Amino acid sequence: VCYFECPAGKGVFAQPAQLSGSAAATSSAPAAAKPVPVISASPTAVAATAKEDLGPTKLPSKEQTSDGSVSLGQQVSWKGNKATVRYIGDVRFAAGEWLGLELADAR
Repeated sequence: VCYFECPAGKGVFAQPAQLSGSAAATSSAPAAAKPVPVISASPTAVAATAKEDLGPTKLPSKEQTSDGSVSLGQQVSWKGNKATVRYIGDVRFAAGEWLGLELADAR
């Protein structure tokens, strides 16, 4: 499953509460302890691995988070790193609403 596209080494998933400097960061929703690592299926596709994966099917993104605090394309800060929101929605590897972030600098 492909969630969003970005240069290799620049994609991560995080929950909205993990962002700093946004309304989502002050949400009462619990944050995941760590972001889920992603595997690049190609140099530009960010995907998570799953046993049922049959190919890079791209899932559609929401335009904004359920509470409206984060929008697709918004510039955010995650763990002190500047990032752009490239995906908002459900994922197959964990419950809840997740953000796909393209980091300004590779990790």
